[in-house]
Amino acid sequence: MALTNEDKLAIVKKYGENESDSGKTEVQIAILTARINQLTSHFENHKKDHASRRGLMQMVGKRRRLLDYLADRNIERYRAIIKDLKIRK
Repeated sequence: MALTNEDKLAIVKKYGENESDSGKTEVQIAILTARINQLTSHFENHKKDHASRRGLMQMVGKRRRLLDYLADRNIERYRAIIKDLKIRK
């Protein structure tokens, strides 16, 4: 199940500068993280859903590229987002 519009709006408000700032790198990373977390819980029940697993791997790769971009541009914003989203262990 995809994220609802309310969930996305809440993420945009939290990480964006305003309600319509969905292009900011932190917002994109947070939305991808929420979708990845939903799909991860989906695979606990549906172990053989390989088509969705491919989509999950694509999302993980895109999030990794966005995180690398953010780390190159502004290390403080990178550290703040990984701490807030608890991406690194």
